[in-house]
Amino acid sequence: MADNILVMKDITKLFPGVKALDNVNIEVARGEIHALVGENGAGKSTLMNVLSGVHPYGSYSGDIIYEGEVCQFRTLRDSEKKGIVIIHQELALIPELSIGENMFLGNERRGRFSLDWDRTYHDAEQHMRQVGLKDEPATLIKDIGTGKQQLVEIAKALSKNVKLLILDEPTSSLNEEDSQMLLNLLLEFKKQGMTSIMISHKLNEIAFVADRITVIRDGTTVETIDNANRDIDEDRIIRGMVGRELSDRYPRRDPKISDEVGLEVRNWNVYHPIYSDKKVVNDVSFKVHKGEIVGFSGLQGAGRTELAMSIFGNSYGTNISGEILVDGKPVKFNSERDAIEAGIAYVTEDRKGNGLILKDTVADNTVMARLGKVSKRGIINKHKENAFAEEFREKLDIRTPSVQQVVNNLSGGNQQKVLLAKWMFASPDVMILDEPTRGIDVGAKHEIHSIMNDLVEQGKSVIMISSEMSELLGMCDRIYVMNEGNIVAEMDAKDATQEKIMTAILKSSH
Repeated sequence: MADNILVMKDITKLFPGVKALDNVNIEVARGEIHALVGENGAGKSTLMNVLSGVHPYGSYSGDIIYEGEVCQFRTLRDSEKKGIVIIHQELALIPELSIGENMFLGNERRGRFSLDWDRTYHDAEQHMRQVGLKDEPATLIKDIGTGKQQLVEIAKALSKNVKLLILDEPTSSLNEEDSQMLLNLLLEFKKQGMTSIMISHKLNEIAFVADRITVIRDGTTVETIDNANRDIDEDRIIRGMVGRELSDRYPRRDPKISDEVGLEVRNWNVYHPIYSDKKVVNDVSFKVHKGEIVGFSGLQGAGRTELAMSIFGNSYGTNISGEILVDGKPVKFNSERDAIEAGIAYVTEDRKGNGLILKDTVADNTVMARLGKVSKRGIINKHKENAFAEEFREKLDIRTPSVQQVVNNLSGGNQQKVLLAKWMFASPDVMILDEPTRGIDVGAKHEIHSIMNDLVEQGKSVIMISSEMSELLGMCDRIYVMNEGNIVAEMDAKDATQEKIMTAILKSSH
């Protein structure tokens, strides 16, 4: 019998009107990297919240057996005392505090009469070195990138003498380089005897790093797959997750690209909003035809999001210059509202921060970008609002019991569909999608890709920014490659490869 550090038996967890977990069973061997996969809303994060005491003992049924002992965690601190540490997808760091302060928040290094700052920063530096962070421990969190912030969270876990590390979507906001560094770090921890549980939608990363993979669907355990030889078939994982074959990872489309140009941008320049001498978009020109999906590829910091936001009503940057043409006619935008009125929509990569109002309902969020369609003299017609929201709920298969459901209660994939509904309701001719499938499962990705195909089938123009090169190659008609604020290559998707894209980036780097 395997030496299991953790056994979770018959875990059942109810929320009002929903059975989130239904007799889930999982065994994790000591010293392994164990992946947990499933569609959004399958119950993965809920199961880990049960394990870590976020959902306390008494709020679920079943047993947690850790290190051979039945445990009843009533708080997060209870599980941390046993060496179980969870790092959530939304990083719990305070931007205005230093790395050292964040690392020991709630676990302060104290002297006789006050905090011992020398010890705080000395201990922080020790743990930072373990994860390869070379910054000063007094550096503020807001002054380091997302990849480094993820490493701070792991260093913080090490400071709690972690034995079982739980990572919920650890690479969802990282570029490929930072993601690979984090995966290599997990493999290094494994050599040192640490056990890890990793929740991820990135099947290539799971195949690379995980020893075993447990699939959860609709709150129940489907199977645990052995991956000791690193030869797992990704299609098998997908079958378990979605309960069906996805015959094509990317839905087929017969392109009907018009000669008419929906959007053209000429000689576009943008400077940083704070560091006004720093140019982030440099003399960029591109065009998107009606009925065409155009992709933008590049490493993190290449300027793709800055380009998209600056086009969308100058919502990013300063000292912006250049020309925008919609349907061949020059336009000038002074605000996001101007861009919306001209038929341009921007679906942000940050759906929770900037895309949706999480405390509002599905209906409220759906009509938000074009309130004039459901209001008269400033008064919203709730009957109209609900009717439109219901129409988009059915059209996009948004899985919610009611359009009066609060958006924060939906899974990530369904939140993303609400964000798409919001902009589709605005009836744009040009849809700019910034990382539209980040952090959502393969089933929801397939549905969103199908929605994109439907949009161009109607003669709309679609721009997609994505960090996943396979997604760009699978969905786009043409691809522009950006690096350091410049467009460094343009290629037809049928001729493009990941190698060609990376070569264009590396050869253009200064």
